[in-house]
Amino acid sequence: MTTTAITNIAGLVTNDPALGDGSPLGLIENAAVVIDGETVAWVGPADKAPAADTVFDAAGRAVIPGFVDSHSHLVFAGDRTAEFNARMSGRSYSAGGIRTTVAATRAATDAELEANLLRHLDEARRQGTTTFETKSGYGLTVADEARALRIAAAHTEEVTYLGAHIVSPDYAEDPAGYVDLVTGEMLTACAPYARWVDVFCEKGAFDGDQARAILTAGAAAGLIPRVHANQLSYGPGVQLAVELEAASADHCTHLTDADVDALAQAAGTTVATLLPGAEFSTRAQWPDARRLIDAGATVALSTDCNPGSSYTSSMPFCIALAVRDMRMTPDEALWSATAGGARALRRSDVGTVTPGARADLALLDAPSHVHLAYRPGVPLVSAVWQRGVRAV
Repeated sequence: MTTTAITNIAGLVTNDPALGDGSPLGLIENAAVVIDGETVAWVGPADKAPAADTVFDAAGRAVIPGFVDSHSHLVFAGDRTAEFNARMSGRSYSAGGIRTTVAATRAATDAELEANLLRHLDEARRQGTTTFETKSGYGLTVADEARALRIAAAHTEEVTYLGAHIVSPDYAEDPAGYVDLVTGEMLTACAPYARWVDVFCEKGAFDGDQARAILTAGAAAGLIPRVHANQLSYGPGVQLAVELEAASADHCTHLTDADVDALAQAAGTTVATLLPGAEFSTRAQWPDARRLIDAGATVALSTDCNPGSSYTSSMPFCIALAVRDMRMTPDEALWSATAGGARALRRSDVGTVTPGARADLALLDAPSHVHLAYRPGVPLVSAVWQRGVRAV
């Protein structure tokens, strides 16, 4: 098997304090990484690197773990440009939001949906993302939800069944009937393609009792819960996520002290995944990452890439937002976008640059990872390795 040494690294982020400077980032200066096949074989000072078959000179630039985007909605058709334009222009807009995307997605062919997914995956990879989760939720029929998950499962291990995104327009007058569908026939059709089950627990979507029924049914089918929680208002989502030992409570914008305490106490089980692209794109209240981190909660950052409320695939952009507007330090934001995302997906093989981990790395055209927040909007990712193969 061919080995590759990436050497002359100014600053290597390992996310293992024992390997580096003792900080959560485990930073090693003047470092090298040796890749063997799909995995990291060695990390340490460049002058102690073992011989390898090929050598890549990082030329005094920084190397970080590939980003782990643990929340996205990439199986869709169409866009919602008119909705965004109206919102940013201060005009009222009466179109159907998610329902607009549902109609476009239902009308699209499998080939069109897959092509759109691949376009967004390539876009994300060029910005350093090497692991991603994505959801269904824009079909809302048995056949459309199942095909969305089947398409997604061909390109990632991290697939989430989100039949409970909103109540299907077909069941507008019978939400209880739709919950029965989501927990019954639709779940049976979708579970073989998914690892996770999710629900949008929010006013106008699904209340606490409905969300509990959906997540419990999904867990009984072998899926692990995650929850869209407390995005638009205070509600039961976070408490439900903690109670059901969900892998993540996502959004976490409107939190009571009890919610923060619950997430802190469940830090080893339930990650608070923050999605600043949604607040940026809707001019909504920012999640308070500082409050969660200081309380002891585990925090992840993700893009929430979707055509309505966060149409970005850029993890570097989300890092910059988190530092500027959510009171995170550059170190915290990078950890949350890599190791934090891995925790939200209950993965130990990604989000780190440590021996035995998957060889997913990004080379920055900068001497330090701090430039991700320091130079927002600049395309700093100059090379990406995914499973040990140069992908960008």
